[in-house]
Amino acid sequence: MTGSPASAVAQKANPHKVAVVGAGWAGLSAALTLHRSGCDVTVFEAARTVGGRARRVQDPALGAIDNGQHLMLGAYSDTLALVRELNPGTDMNALLLRQPLHVESLDGTLCLRAARLPAPLHTVAGLLTARGISIGDRLAALRMMAKLRAGGWRVPAITRTVAELLESHQQSRTLCDRLWDPLCLAAMNTPASMASAQIFLNVLRDSMGADAPAGDFVLARTDLSRLWPEAAARQVRVETGKRVHHVVPEADQVRIDGTPFDACVLAVPAYAAASLLDSAADVTGLAAWRQALGSFSYRRIATVTLRLEGPWTLPRPIMLLQCDPASGDHGQWAIDRSATLLPAPSPAEISVVISDASHDLPAGDDTLAAQVAQQLRRQAARRGSLAPMPATVAHRVIIEKRATFDCTQDQVRPPNRTPFQRVWVAGDWTDTGYPAVLEGAVRSGMTAARNVLKSAFKSAVD
Repeated sequence: MTGSPASAVAQKANPHKVAVVGAGWAGLSAALTLHRSGCDVTVFEAARTVGGRARRVQDPALGAIDNGQHLMLGAYSDTLALVRELNPGTDMNALLLRQPLHVESLDGTLCLRAARLPAPLHTVAGLLTARGISIGDRLAALRMMAKLRAGGWRVPAITRTVAELLESHQQSRTLCDRLWDPLCLAAMNTPASMASAQIFLNVLRDSMGADAPAGDFVLARTDLSRLWPEAAARQVRVETGKRVHHVVPEADQVRIDGTPFDACVLAVPAYAAASLLDSAADVTGLAAWRQALGSFSYRRIATVTLRLEGPWTLPRPIMLLQCDPASGDHGQWAIDRSATLLPAPSPAEISVVISDASHDLPAGDDTLAAQVAQQLRRQAARRGSLAPMPATVAHRVIIEKRATFDCTQDQVRPPNRTPFQRVWVAGDWTDTGYPAVLEGAVRSGMTAARNVLKSAFKSAVD
């Protein structure tokens, strides 16, 4: 901070007014960063609940559930730091269920778990002891991981997709079907035949390729709005149910539906950011920027939550499902809500995630829920050691039509900067180096806020 003591007092008495449009994970992380730097922050959110695409919804039968099941990783350092900071004095075990990397199929045909050893030994031990993968495939996977690590987790320019990456490292079709393809789809919500090889490697680098705790699976033990977004919203001014229609940058301010602010962060989807600036005066680079924001395509994620009439527990809190949409097996992951949430739903609840739900799903929520329940029953029965799954007494199907963007090599992702000095963007769709995940959103919000402080208010920031 520069300037005389008198100017510092004047700045504190008249803090910079900043608008943040969107109270999702990107918007709230931006708002907190700005607030801590002394800005007067107002957050505008069209919905009634904060959290964006990772928020609580109320269901008449099931009560509070999330609008989609989100799995975090131990590598999500900024997200986990926010959870700790905004829940002071709370035991983290009461907020987050953290499990060492463990990929196991419900039908018992696959089991891979990392050891608690220094990197890369934890991955080596996990692959060497994996069940359901031939020794040849295990050695091929180890060779690939070793080469990727030695190469700095960078792919050659000619390798564009995850499928091409796996083929170049001689990963068998069986190994891809059982391990790599499900992990790619879970991380990127884009099929391996299309998904960016480099973004996938970034995920592998920070999870399986880092120290063992970085690869931990982390699940919220409460609803996602309560985990930290609601606590963040109590620290800044948030106007829920307030949809912003126009953002007009001017020379020394930004007008949000006519109200002047010193700067603005647009923490909304790419298509919404472009639309909000429709009234902006033309400046150099604006047409190309709008074109980039309009180039995104999106993929759905469906989440089916089932309440059972009696107790029933999965062997692990999160389990891989064998997916075959042609046979009616749409689900890819099953999450035991009775094992993850506190307090636990009673008698039992299971959520099933259908990533890349762009294929034809059966018409009607009842039909889809019935097919998912049947998939669980069949695959649990193949395991042989589980009691039959009880009948379902309630269900909820939630489909996010624009859950994630297509994470392809050709997708141009803009930085946080816009053509306007006082307007910045934030969101998982910006150039974070990650797919559309929660950590990317949080980091993007923090980066946008820091850039506001450095650029729009450079006279007050060293």
